[in-house]
Amino acid sequence: MSAGNSGMESLIPLVNKLQDAFAISGASIEIDLPQIAVVGGQSAGKSSVLENFVGKDFLPRGSGIVTRRPLVLQLMTSRGGEWAEFLHCKGKKFTNFDLVRKEIEDETDRMTGSNKGISSVPINLRVFSPNVLNLTLVDLPGMTKVPVGDQPADIEAQIKGMISQFVSKDNCLILAVSPANTDLANSDALKIAKEFDPQGARTIGVITKLDLMDEGTDAKAILENKLLPLRRGYIGIVNRSQKDIAGNKDITAAMAAERRFFLGHSAYRHMAERMGTGYLQKVLNQQLTNHIKNTLPHLRNKLQKQAKEMEKEVLQYKDYDPTDPARKTKAMLRMVQNFIDTFNQLIEGIGAGLLQKELSGGAKINTIFYHTFPIELTKVGVDERTLRKEIALVIRNIHAVRTGLFTPDQAFEEVVKSQIRKIESPAMKCVEMVGAEVINVLCKCSEVMNAYPMLREETDRIVMENLKDQEGRTKDMMDLYIEVQLGYINTNHPDFIGFAKAAKKGADGVSIPQNKSQYQVIKKGNLTMHNLSFMRGGSKEFWFVLTTDTFSWFKDDEEADKKHSLALENLKVRTVDKMFGSRAGFAIYNSAQRNIYKDFRQIELSCDFPDEVDSWKQALLRAGVFPENHVEKPPEPPMTEFNSTDPFSNMDKDVEQKVEVIRNLVDSYMRIINKWATSQIPKTIVHFMVNGVKDFIKNDVLAKLYESERNMNLMEEAPEEAERRHNMVKTYNSVTEALKLISEINMKTQTTNIPPPVDNSWIPEEEASNGPPQAPNRRPGAATAAAQRPMSMHHRQNPRSAPAPPQPHRPPPTPAAAPAPPVPNRPGSNRVPPVPRRPGASQR
Repeated sequence: MSAGNSGMESLIPLVNKLQDAFAISGASIEIDLPQIAVVGGQSAGKSSVLENFVGKDFLPRGSGIVTRRPLVLQLMTSRGGEWAEFLHCKGKKFTNFDLVRKEIEDETDRMTGSNKGISSVPINLRVFSPNVLNLTLVDLPGMTKVPVGDQPADIEAQIKGMISQFVSKDNCLILAVSPANTDLANSDALKIAKEFDPQGARTIGVITKLDLMDEGTDAKAILENKLLPLRRGYIGIVNRSQKDIAGNKDITAAMAAERRFFLGHSAYRHMAERMGTGYLQKVLNQQLTNHIKNTLPHLRNKLQKQAKEMEKEVLQYKDYDPTDPARKTKAMLRMVQNFIDTFNQLIEGIGAGLLQKELSGGAKINTIFYHTFPIELTKVGVDERTLRKEIALVIRNIHAVRTGLFTPDQAFEEVVKSQIRKIESPAMKCVEMVGAEVINVLCKCSEVMNAYPMLREETDRIVMENLKDQEGRTKDMMDLYIEVQLGYINTNHPDFIGFAKAAKKGADGVSIPQNKSQYQVIKKGNLTMHNLSFMRGGSKEFWFVLTTDTFSWFKDDEEADKKHSLALENLKVRTVDKMFGSRAGFAIYNSAQRNIYKDFRQIELSCDFPDEVDSWKQALLRAGVFPENHVEKPPEPPMTEFNSTDPFSNMDKDVEQKVEVIRNLVDSYMRIINKWATSQIPKTIVHFMVNGVKDFIKNDVLAKLYESERNMNLMEEAPEEAERRHNMVKTYNSVTEALKLISEINMKTQTTNIPPPVDNSWIPEEEASNGPPQAPNRRPGAATAAAQRPMSMHHRQNPRSAPAPPQPHRPPPTPAAAPAPPVPNRPGSNRVPPVPRRPGASQR
C-alpha cells in the first residue's frame, strides 16, 4: 500500500472495533466492510495462499474436503508480536499456531461432527502480526460433486449456496483460485465468479501450482492475460509441495523459493515483480483501500446520524450517579408517564408506535364486542322443537285440571325468563376475554420499565390488582343486569310485537318473520378471491354480502355491479391449509360435488386478519353453511308425533295455537333483549375495565409506587442497564473517533481505477458445465474468423468509462517457440484480447 494510504490502514482496525461495539450495544447500524472470499475446487491451494499471507501453518490439512465451515480471517497489522484470537474464545490469545489449527478442527467438529459434515456457520479468527497487511478474507469449502461420509446427497448445491452468501455481496472481492495443472476453461472458481460478478469488476484470478506443470509447458500467455483473459487479470503463486509441508518447511523459506522460481524461469522472468504471494497481498490490500474510499461518504452519513441519535442520551450520562435520589425521582416519573402514554396509544389508537402487523389492544377489544360476543349470543338459542315442548309443558302446568280459554301471560314470562338467564354465560365470557386482552396490553406497557425490574414488578402487581377488582365489579354488574331484566318483563316496549299480532299470526300457524323483507343480511365485507386462472394476477378483492338465502359478491360496496350469487343450499366451508401470503383464508364448496362457480369446484377467499376469517365462518354458520366435517342430525318427526310415553302426544289444536303465540312473543322479546345486550354490556365493560383502569393508572399508580418505595428500593437498576450505558458511551466515542479519522483520510487517500472490461465469454455458464471439455486443438484460420465477429457486450464502451488501451501488435510464433500450455483455449479463436493494466504495471 502506498504511503498516501497510511490513514486508511488505521481505519480498517477502527471499523472492526466499531462492528464489535455495535454488536454489543445493539445499535441499529450496518457498516459495509469489505472482505475477500477465497473460492476454488478441492486441493486448489486456497488454504496455502492464506497461510502464505500470515506466514504461519495454522489451517487444517488432509485429503478430500478439509474446510467444512467458512473461516472469516481478519489480518491486523500489529507491532506488539504475533498472536491469534477466536470470536468464540473471547479474551484468549493463541501464540502457538499449532493450537490455532487444533481449535479450528475442534470447533468444526463441534458443529458438523467428525465425518465430513459441513455447516454455513462461520468461524471468526483474527491474526495480529507485524508481517501482515490489513485484510479480511473468507476461506470457503472447496466445491465438490460426490458426497462422502455424513455429507448429504445435495452437497454440491449446499456448498454453492454457502459460497453465494458471501460472493453475492457487492463489497466482496472474489479470489478465484485455480491450479495450473488442470483445465482452466472449466475452473469451478471462475464459473462461480462469472455467475455472481458477470462484469468481472470484483474477480481476481490466482494460478497456483505453476511448478507442477508438465515439462516444456508454461502459463505465460494466461498470466499475461492474453489467453483466457479476466478483467483484473491473473497472479501466479507457487505454494509449498506436500513434501515441503510434511518436512515442516518454513513459509519464509518457501516464499524465498517462490521468488527464485519466478526470477529463474524463462517464461516468467519478465513479470516476476507482478507474481508471488507478496504482490498478491499488496494487490488485495489496494482493492480494499479502493472499496473503503468509495464507501466513505455513505459510511460518514451513517455515523453522523448514529452520533446525533446517541448524543442526547450520552450527555445525560455525564457525571451520572445511579444512587442520586433526585435522579431516581425523575426516572420514576418518566417511567410512569411512558407507561401511561403507551397504554393510551394501544387502547385509543392514537400517537406514534402503533403496531402494523397485528391488531393492537383497542382493536382486539372492539373485535370481541362486535364479532365474538354477538356470535356467542346466537349460540345460546335452543332447539326449536325443545323450546316448543317447554312452552307446551308450561301451558299445561298452568292450566292444571282446568281447560284454559286464553293464552296465559305466566307461561310467556316463565319461558322468556329461562331464555334471559342464558345470556349470563356469553356476558361473563365477554368480560373474561376483555380482561385477558387488557392484561396483554398492560404487560406490553410495562416493558418500558425493563431498566428497573423491581419497579416493573411492583407496577404490574398494583395495576393487576386494580384490574382484578374492576373485573369483579363488572361481573357483579352483569349479574345485576340479568336480575333487573328478570325482575320486570316490559311488554309495553315499542318494539315488542304484542299479544294481538302474535295471536293473529299464531292463528294462521305462521311464525313472525324476523324482518319485513324476505331475507336478512347477516354480514357484509371485503374478501379477496383466489382461484387459478380466475383472472390475470390470480386474485381480486370483491364486496361480499351474506344473507339468509344467498352468498353474493359485487364489484364494490355500492352493490350496483353484482358479479355472482350463490344459493346457500348444499354449501359448506372448508379450511384451507395454505396461506395466501400473510393472509388467512377459507374455501366455499358444494357438498353435492358440483362446480360452485364456472369451472371451479370451490372458491378460495382470504382476509387481512385471522379474526376476520373467524367472523366470516361464524356468520356462515348462522346462515346454515356448516364446516366440512359437520355431521347433520337426522330430521326429527313433526311436533305432533310424540312417543307413546309422552303425555302430550294428543295435544289438541288449541294448545298448538297457544304454543305458536307464545313462541312468537318469546322470539320478539328476545330480539329486544339481545339488542340491549349487544349495546349495554360492551359499554359497561369499557366503563369499568378500560376507562377505570386508565383512570387508576393516571391518578393513583404513582402515589402507590411512592408508598412502596419506602419499603423497597424500586429504582435499583438492572445489571444489563449499567452495561448498556457503558456500551453506549463506548460506541459513541468510537463513532466520533471514526468521523474524525474519516475527515482526515478522505483528503489523503489515492485510489486506482478498475481496468476496462474484457471478453470473458470463454468461461462456460454454470448450467452448461456438465458437458465434456473442449479439445485444445485449433483449426487454421480460426483467428481470422474470430476477428470478424461482432464486438461483445463487454467491449462496448460506456460514454463514462475510460477507453480500452490499444491492442499491441503480436508477431507470429516461430517454429522454435515453446509448446502451448495444457490449458485449453476458447474453441475457434486465437484472437488476442486487450491486456488490462494492473496497478503498478507502469513501475516495471
